[in-house]
Amino acid sequence: MALSISSLKSSFSSLSFSSHVSQNPCILPITRPKSLRISPLFRNTRPLSISATVAAPAESEPITDLKNYVKSRLPGGFAAQTLIGTGRRKSAIARVVIQEGTGKFIINYRDARDYLQGNPLWLQYIKVPLVTLGYENSYDVFVKAQGGGLAGQAQAISLGIARALLKVSENHRAPLKKEGLLTRDSRVVERKKAGLKKARKAPQYSKR
Repeated sequence: MALSISSLKSSFSSLSFSSHVSQNPCILPITRPKSLRISPLFRNTRPLSISATVAAPAESEPITDLKNYVKSRLPGGFAAQTLIGTGRRKSAIARVVIQEGTGKFIINYRDARDYLQGNPLWLQYIKVPLVTLGYENSYDVFVKAQGGGLAGQAQAISLGIARALLKVSENHRAPLKKEGLLTRDSRVVERKKAGLKKARKAPQYSKR
């Protein structure tokens, strides 16, 4: 399988090498990528906005044993306290002690809303003196009430709170007096009369 030298020469002679370099370089065609199509569902969507809010502090746990709580807040009992006031209405008597706090109302070792049966009018009565002076969240109120009904006790508590606030500062007298919160309501039920059904109601008159 030996190749002859003459055949090799003839094959090399047939090859021609050009020393001319083309001035126009080859340009490779580059295809542009197709543009991405946006679905119409997402074309008009608004940008996402992330907002962070500071979590409110957890409320204190409800007090289960109010009697021990009141005794811990009032060492020596009601009589040993300095900011104390006594209110009366009809046959109800309320002894009220106020202390700096967050606005708790405890009546006879029970929460005020529970004791007053959630009645909005009675709950408003006991808060009027503190709201008048802007102290609704500045003082805790402890009450020992007896006699009468819940309506009379609520008004007696209001007078007791107003009188206790006078011991905080004598400057409280003017705004409290202007709202009539320092006046003891002396109205009571008129007594029954003999021969009448009630104080003034008489039995039906019969001529014959």
